[in-house]
Amino acid sequence: MEKRENNFAYIDGANLYNGSKSLGWKLDYRRFRIWLKDKYSVERAYIFIGLVGKNSGLYKFLQEAGYTLVFKETVSDSDGKIKGNCDAGLVLNAVCDAYENNCDKEIIISSDGDYAGLVKFLAEKNKLRVLISPSVSKKCSILLKRTTVPIAYIDDQKHILELKRKNPQ
Repeated sequence: MEKRENNFAYIDGANLYNGSKSLGWKLDYRRFRIWLKDKYSVERAYIFIGLVGKNSGLYKFLQEAGYTLVFKETVSDSDGKIKGNCDAGLVLNAVCDAYENNCDKEIIISSDGDYAGLVKFLAEKNKLRVLISPSVSKKCSILLKRTTVPIAYIDDQKHILELKRKNPQ
């Protein structure tokens, strides 16, 4: 019997939401979680997300869909826009799991060039399975493309991942 991989996904929640929104269709988060498990053997999928009280229904939905939520305290900028920078937490968790050998491979889900150093590190340690970009190729950071790691684009999976019903978002 073949041993199934134990892979972890690290998802920049804001980047996934904004990137998929920019594609012109809505992502079905339940299908996305199943797709991650089936395609990449993702046993644990972390979503790094800002904690906003009015979003408790969304958080419950994501947990029921199989995600592990990692919250970041949020602040409002001068325009009242809520900011919750989760980059450092995502990088720290991914590096710790790689260092402690908690998983076989890691999947990073973001189009943000701030993760280029993490992606290079994981690739050098043979811990990166794939980088998944929530946006189209031209919107994925050039810094990520320069790492020369395999990049999968969510838009290529629209037929599988597009929301057909309403999620409680």
